[in-house]
Amino acid sequence: MRTIVDDSPPDEAERLAGGKGKNLYQLSRNGLHVPRWAVVGLDVFEEFIASLDAAGRIENLLAEVTQDNVSRISGQLAESIESGEWSDEAAAAVEDAYAHVGRSRVAVRSSAVEEDGAELSFAGQFATFLNVSGLAEVKAHVKRCWASAFSERSLQYRLRHGLPLRGAGIAVVVQDMVDSERSGVMFTAHPVTGDRRQYVISSVYGLGEGLVSGAVDADTVVLDAATGAVHDTVLGDKQERYHSDDTGCGYRVSEVLPAEREKLSLEPKDVARLHEAGARIAAVFDTPQDIEWAFKDDVLWILQARPITALPNAVQPPEAECGPSEGEARIWDNANIIESFSGIVSPLTYSFAAHVYGKVYDYYARGLRVPRTALREMEEWTPHMLGYFHGRVYYNLLNWYRMVRIAPLYTLNRKVLERAIGVEEPLDDETAESLYPYTFSSSLRGRLSRAVTVAAFVRRFLTMNRSVERFMAYFYKAYEEFDNVDYDAMEGQDVYRRFRALEKDLLEKWGPMQTLDAAILWSIGGLALLHRRWLPNAPEWLTWSAASPGPQVESIEPARALADLALAVRDDAELGRIIQETPAADTYQALREGGHTAFLASVDAYIAAYGYRSLDELKLEVPDLREEPSSLFAMVRAALPEVNAPPGEQADAYLDAHLRGPRRLLYDVVRRKAQSSLYNRERLRFCRTRAFGSAKRMLRAMGRDLARMRAIDHGNDVFFLRLEELRGAYESTTAHTDLRGLVELRKRQRGEDEQLSAPSRFTTRGAAYWRGNLEQAGFVRGTAAPTGVRELRGTPSCPGVVEARAVVTDTPVEVDGGVLVTYRTDPGWVAALPSASALVIERGSPLTHVAIVARELGIPTVVQVKGAVTEIATGMRLRLDGGTGAITLLENTPAGTDGAAETAHTKDTRSAMRPRHDREA
Repeated sequence: MRTIVDDSPPDEAERLAGGKGKNLYQLSRNGLHVPRWAVVGLDVFEEFIASLDAAGRIENLLAEVTQDNVSRISGQLAESIESGEWSDEAAAAVEDAYAHVGRSRVAVRSSAVEEDGAELSFAGQFATFLNVSGLAEVKAHVKRCWASAFSERSLQYRLRHGLPLRGAGIAVVVQDMVDSERSGVMFTAHPVTGDRRQYVISSVYGLGEGLVSGAVDADTVVLDAATGAVHDTVLGDKQERYHSDDTGCGYRVSEVLPAEREKLSLEPKDVARLHEAGARIAAVFDTPQDIEWAFKDDVLWILQARPITALPNAVQPPEAECGPSEGEARIWDNANIIESFSGIVSPLTYSFAAHVYGKVYDYYARGLRVPRTALREMEEWTPHMLGYFHGRVYYNLLNWYRMVRIAPLYTLNRKVLERAIGVEEPLDDETAESLYPYTFSSSLRGRLSRAVTVAAFVRRFLTMNRSVERFMAYFYKAYEEFDNVDYDAMEGQDVYRRFRALEKDLLEKWGPMQTLDAAILWSIGGLALLHRRWLPNAPEWLTWSAASPGPQVESIEPARALADLALAVRDDAELGRIIQETPAADTYQALREGGHTAFLASVDAYIAAYGYRSLDELKLEVPDLREEPSSLFAMVRAALPEVNAPPGEQADAYLDAHLRGPRRLLYDVVRRKAQSSLYNRERLRFCRTRAFGSAKRMLRAMGRDLARMRAIDHGNDVFFLRLEELRGAYESTTAHTDLRGLVELRKRQRGEDEQLSAPSRFTTRGAAYWRGNLEQAGFVRGTAAPTGVRELRGTPSCPGVVEARAVVTDTPVEVDGGVLVTYRTDPGWVAALPSASALVIERGSPLTHVAIVARELGIPTVVQVKGAVTEIATGMRLRLDGGTGAITLLENTPAGTDGAAETAHTKDTRSAMRPRHDREA
């Protein structure tokens, strides 16, 4: 009888080491970091049982086993084995095994022949003992492992699966004990879904016994199997830590400190090392593995590995079995498009927006005198500036780079574009330089055409202010004609004709105005270049603050008007009581009955002036204030904080101290161009909002018309149709006569889409909805849990240092001087700014609408803060530096009872405010 160790002959390990022992042998032989081990072989077990059972008592007892008496008989068998006498050979084998691992504290583990098999794992049926010390104790625990072959659990398992009760025997692993600081298990396929493209790691502090026994709620991390990228983290409670007991065998339990419980027990480097080890182990055994691991003194130990049994058969989506697509790569990024179209967007909103984007940029190219042959080539991609995935809108990013290349100075413009729209990562130079909006049959023709386009652009750049003024005059005249109409009193066909006229009249005129976007890229890029050359130590916020369009920008007016309403509420106790306590739908009537006619007149004036504004105002399905005026009262519940100095003044102070003479004169020329460009863009965005408001009224009227004709059940069902389907209804070109069925189908689809997490950026090849493109991209169920980090960083947008409690929300609310934290904003969020001391936005850029308004109000702002709504909870105290982009979590738990209540709200709303990139395991 011999002890099996890592240099034993392979056939000996195969025959005598049992399931767990054979796997340890393979791990060691393939270079995995395994604690020293030795196996007391199957022949030792067989010899011991044979000498013990000379009279056949064990076989007789096993023959009597039934479900009714299994407990009694297993107890008799255990007593017989544990009291049995050692032969000299068997005792020597155990002593050799203990000596091989160093005669220290060890784990003693059963290693049955049938254990850890590919079909039946016998998981949890046999015994394992931790922290065993001394030869006498090791020998006693080896007997207990042998006795577990006949434990009640093991015998019931055999009865349930129709297996012989005698079994094939048990070897015993004696392994050096790792008193781990962190430990857990890792599955190299998702054990619930069977997905081979994901690893799942569970982790606890201390020994893994707390995890295996189920006593400790572990952290869970889901990884991409190929890359190791983290798909999801779920923070477990981890209230207890299991330790080796220094005074004897076994373990003791202690409490985990709150600070450790509130953070992930694994560092990013630990996750990366586990992923690497998992990939190696899965390759060794060529099948998904269940791996036990431990960290001690920053060393990763692999304790054991076994095949994952009962893995679901549907391990891959059917389309993924075809292999990855070799089609054209497309990059999708929600960047600041999420400011306009957040969350789930209706089919009508998406198709209308995609149509508008395509037409506007076609007219933009025509305005720059792009030749007809090139325009025809552009028709292949201009209609596809946006993508639509499970109800979410994304930039088709490579097409935006193509669009930027129409204007001169592409290299500068694309860099500024990435900062301006807040893409998650810049495009690599090789890919960016390979993108062209169109091609030419000869280099001469291309140079001539390029010269014409550059000249047209420069002319428009220099005359942009006059062009904007002419457009504004035209727009407001047209807008008055389209908006001052009672569309509900018109026939649906007539409303449709007005809708087509709105498209024709405005889009053709709007296209040339897109030169303004290129002008912004030029001027902002020019400022950035001057900063690098003349002000190399300038703070990052200076570029955005210096370009700030100033207090005259039209988009600030609604915020100021709303602040005036809020101030009136604050100064009148009775008025404040009604606003705070009355449901929004009943507030108007309550104010009228209370005699607050002056305040109601101000409310009516606000709605008349800004009624086209609302949250998600570009989403056609969202009613504006004119349709639901009661929503204004929820926006009025704010108080004016002490406002910092406007960033323009801070920029002036910095420039006055660091830049003078001719350089300052040239700088101011570029700065004025940037300011006027942003000012004009904000004016045009107001026009866009008004145009969408008119379109919204027309589309709702057409929806009510279709409902009257019984084509759809309700007027609002029109938003579940695509624009081309709505046109088909009035142009008699529809292929869908069953619009009701189509609406119901899309309502069901929306319900499914709402359950999905969505990535902020991803790449697809070929047909995106198939071959597993979207599943691999991160469209999966669930949300993320915080990792416990103490500091976040983003892009500084407006300087200033604030220390205050956080309010994490997906809708603009009064924050009473707190730090407003959100995943994204839209222009409707301007209403919440007066009550915020600072602003944190996970997505977006320094040039989004709300970021610009926040600068004008002097509110310290940080944008592009990855993980903001995951890591920050309402009630946490933050220190925000809008000049550096640093956000420090001063308290990792919400403060006070109010904070606790708000945290509950936060958990409920997190899945709504994020694209839900992460999932729960």
